[in-house]
Amino acid sequence: MTESILEVKHLSTQFFTRAGTIKAADDVSFSIKPGSTLALVGESGSGKSVTSLSIMRLVRPPGKTTAGEIIFDDRDLLKLDDREMRLLRGREMAMIFQDPMTSLNPVYTVGDQIAEAIQLHESISRKQAWAKTVDMMKRVKIPDAERRAKDYPHQLSGGMRQRVMIAMALSCKPKLLIADEPTTALDVTIQAEILELLTTLKDDFSLSMLLITHDLGVVAETADRVAVMYAGRIVEEAPVRDIFRTPRHPYTEGLLGSVPRLTEQGIKRHRLQTIEGTVPNLLYLPDGCKFAPRCAYVIDQCTTGDIPLLDAGDDRRARCIRYDRVGDESGKTHRGQAARH
Repeated sequence: MTESILEVKHLSTQFFTRAGTIKAADDVSFSIKPGSTLALVGESGSGKSVTSLSIMRLVRPPGKTTAGEIIFDDRDLLKLDDREMRLLRGREMAMIFQDPMTSLNPVYTVGDQIAEAIQLHESISRKQAWAKTVDMMKRVKIPDAERRAKDYPHQLSGGMRQRVMIAMALSCKPKLLIADEPTTALDVTIQAEILELLTTLKDDFSLSMLLITHDLGVVAETADRVAVMYAGRIVEEAPVRDIFRTPRHPYTEGLLGSVPRLTEQGIKRHRLQTIEGTVPNLLYLPDGCKFAPRCAYVIDQCTTGDIPLLDAGDDRRARCIRYDRVGDESGKTHRGQAARH
């Protein structure tokens, strides 16, 4: 038996386009222990959502998962047939998306949609499914659940629609919940409520969770471990507290430096850092470290050969040959002296 509820090993998902092959998720590996939350963090286009869709086997052409293993509860999901995977989705692992309006059917009531999801996986009557639907809507803190179950998606606010999606995802008590940017489309107050709800339900349902986000504030509130993605690859993975205290990859350091710091006196007055340059085009990735063209620590060796995820000590990994110099001003190199190709 594995110690992890989910173990992703060397996962690669590519998109085959007329312009060329895009390596959207490239040799991605991580694991999630039962009852824990792993946050997958990175900018838009870093490969976070493609990784989550690959786990759920929801990548569609021209995309294709080309390599790796996805071990969930001791089964390799990539070896299951379509029927086996359909039965597993919703019942044992479920996913919620950042925009519930695109996931909910506008011509059916939200209650009907939750009840349908329940009956798909459980041999119960329509009446029993409806009772369970109302109960789940109460558990996600939707007021007057019996009445609101008869509403259509457009009659609910964004926060209420997201609560409906959470109720649907958890209605069959899955072991793993994948939450893809679950608060992005919501205002700040509602974001906090949804995060608090997810944290409570995670404990109530004994869930393991993969949280996809670009918001480091969300990470600090909810995650046990963090995996940082850049240009389709994981560049750092560590316990959440360690990654905030001592990042071991220059990209992680840059992300943390761009976030305002809140103290007891309010927002700390300091100049926010920026990460110079832009994310590389996935069709034309640089040799060596993909972050090298933007990195302040770059040396010649950074641009030759593949840079593996290195053991950085204390249960953490970093895809950087200079991880021990990150945070050390004396270790920085002027980008004008960056490695030559």
